[in-house]
Amino acid sequence: MRIGYVRVSTQDQNFNLQEDALRKSGCEMIYRETASGANTDRPELARIMEHLRSGDIIVVYKLDRLGRSLKHLLEVVEILNKKEVGLQSISDMIDTTTPQGRLFFHISASFAEFEKDLIRERTKAGLEAARARGRKGGRKAGISKEAEQKAILAEIYYNEGKLSVNEIAADLKISKMTLYKYLRHRNVFINSYKKANS
Repeated sequence: MRIGYVRVSTQDQNFNLQEDALRKSGCEMIYRETASGANTDRPELARIMEHLRSGDIIVVYKLDRLGRSLKHLLEVVEILNKKEVGLQSISDMIDTTTPQGRLFFHISASFAEFEKDLIRERTKAGLEAARARGRKGGRKAGISKEAEQKAILAEIYYNEGKLSVNEIAADLKISKMTLYKYLRHRNVFINSYKKANS
């Protein structure tokens, strides 16, 4: 059976675009979920995982609709593999029901993880270079040293423009509101970014 899973972040968003694409791809059943990207509570996804049978295929519009983070997405795919269930992402053109699709998925995931590691390494190197010059990262009163370092990471992730607000918050293990506070603290203009990634 082809089982569709659609997710939106807020109640004022609609499922139409995702559902239309999933129905066109031949989904016989579609589960709807309203939950932010970083939300760990996804009862509809849990229902799907519980009732899957060997040979079923989960279809999503984009991979980011399924996983909270890259780590979570890889965990979900591992569970699907053990259950002998396929995963298809329409926009990403990924299909794990084929050997080529499984290979492409893991290569894509590896590059995404590699890119995040590079960002972290550049941030660490930048902090060390700033300390060597006697700078402390511009920490202001009211924010801890750890929070300041996360704020610097948040600014770098934002400037890279390759991660959504939800992904940045999940990676830094902070809420979206805290992320926005950090970006304001770093004097980063975030209105357009919030609108684009809401």
